Amino acid sequence: MGTLDYVTILLFAAGVMLAGVSFSSTGKNMKSFFAGGGNVPWWISGLSLFMGFFSAGTFVVWGSIAYSHGWVSVTIQLTMAAAGLAVGFFIAPRWNRTGCLTAAEYITRRFGVSTQKMYTYLFLFISLFTTGAFLYPIAKIIEVTADIPLNTSILLLGAFSILYVTIGGLRAVVVTDVLQFLILFAAVITVIPLSLIKVGGAEAFLAKVPEGFFQTVSGDYTWVFIIAFMFYNLFFLGGNWAYVQRYTSVSTPRNARKVGWLFGILYLVSPILWMLPPMIYRVYNPGLEGLEAENAYLLMCKEAMPSGLLGLMLGGMIFATASSLNATLNISAGVFTNDIFKRLSPSTSEKGLMRIARWSTIGFGVLAIVVALLIPLMGGIVNVVISVAALTGVPLYLPLIWSLFSRNLNGRIILTTTVVSLAINALFKFVTPLMGFSLDRAEEMLVGVLVPALLLTGYEIYHRICRPGEQIPMIEKAPTAATAEEEGADNNRFSVMVIGIGAILAGVFIAALGALADEHKMIPLGMGLLLLAIGVSAYSYSKKKS
Repeated sequence: MGTLDYVTILLFAAGVMLAGVSFSSTGKNMKSFFAGGGNVPWWISGLSLFMGFFSAGTFVVWGSIAYSHGWVSVTIQLTMAAAGLAVGFFIAPRWNRTGCLTAAEYITRRFGVSTQKMYTYLFLFISLFTTGAFLYPIAKIIEVTADIPLNTSILLLGAFSILYVTIGGLRAVVVTDVLQFLILFAAVITVIPLSLIKVGGAEAFLAKVPEGFFQTVSGDYTWVFIIAFMFYNLFFLGGNWAYVQRYTSVSTPRNARKVGWLFGILYLVSPILWMLPPMIYRVYNPGLEGLEAENAYLLMCKEAMPSGLLGLMLGGMIFATASSLNATLNISAGVFTNDIFKRLSPSTSEKGLMRIARWSTIGFGVLAIVVALLIPLMGGIVNVVISVAALTGVPLYLPLIWSLFSRNLNGRIILTTTVVSLAINALFKFVTPLMGFSLDRAEEMLVGVLVPALLLTGYEIYHRICRPGEQIPMIEKAPTAATAEEEGADNNRFSVMVIGIGAILAGVFIAALGALADEHKMIPLGMGLLLLAIGVSAYSYSKKKS
């Protein structure tokens, strides 16, 4: 990388930090810090959901699969589009109607404190692995492109994310997510034609790809895996506590529905854009083996992007991927503060709780850094992400989603379902291989989905036959106070203004990089002008609202 690339990254980091810090005054209480005041615009929440979900190693995990197996990487990610649309139709509005700050609060109000405690401990333990899995790909990106050692990158980026989430809370997370979305997409769209030019154009790329490179399924990623993964994504997206925040932080069930729909629509298009560069790199350099395939996306960018624009892509990938880490840090701290500490010390003032919230954010961030440092010892990021998904995703989240629709479940049943399912999945993952029997990835994912679904279905049948009169009432949120609505509207106007200013500055900078490029000037110049237009429109909209 050249000096201009480093300058670009530093400017990007400064912009993200300033955007996050600008919301320091909005995190005055628990609801504003962890739920954005309950009145975040649906499109901001939807874009934040999208950024928080896809950036969990998209460029490293799915990019590795794209390089090795081709189009199947797109097939895998299209399951996320189906999941998002389904969540928008059915699950997101249900979460919004509960009126709960966190999923843990929902469990407490619906099933009692003892059930909430067990789920909280399980969630916080598993979130350490998922958060570490978010941090590792960012550091991997920097190691490949900037030659900064992996462990050093993990430490620096972990500290950066901890800082601005601690200061700004959920508003800082979702607004910076939107800015990162705009900038990253400008960079992603820019790199595709530049990558194709490197291999002689689209026709040359299509002529040189390996046989079977555009098959919809390949290798371990069979139709069984794809279907099971689709259901996993449905339950993970609908029940993950960090994503539940995106449905509860908007004002109405209708807006919560739009959050899911926006996510699904974006995922119908974006996987194709993301996976083309590592697929093109397979033609450019077919020699990557093993864990080297994790670097395919970055290596293509390194070859195709001119000075400055490489830094833009790197910065976009770093801070977009960091959004997943930031979202999980925020919700983990929220769960600890609101559902553990507050219960242990009910007399603590709001100011004291906010102090605990920020310190717990730091604590979970440090633990995530430790996990990220250990990932190479766990078999690499692909193995960690898919294994954690298969083992924990559906057992942890499906029972809660099920309870949004059923009055028949009690705390003992949902907790038993989760624990038994986790135990069975762990048995097949860690014990049976020692006896000479192991599951492939498709079977592992299928077992992870089917076991909790069958347990819950079995109990529903039993309950309807043997206990038809025993039901647990649903919970509904109370009407929002007028003052809270006014405060939320003010924060929304400020959020749109920050997004507008950020997009204007980014658009001007990208256009300038295009003008300075030695060749292919029009591609980045055009993207910069488009981003500038979006920023001006957003800023003008915020002023009209004022």
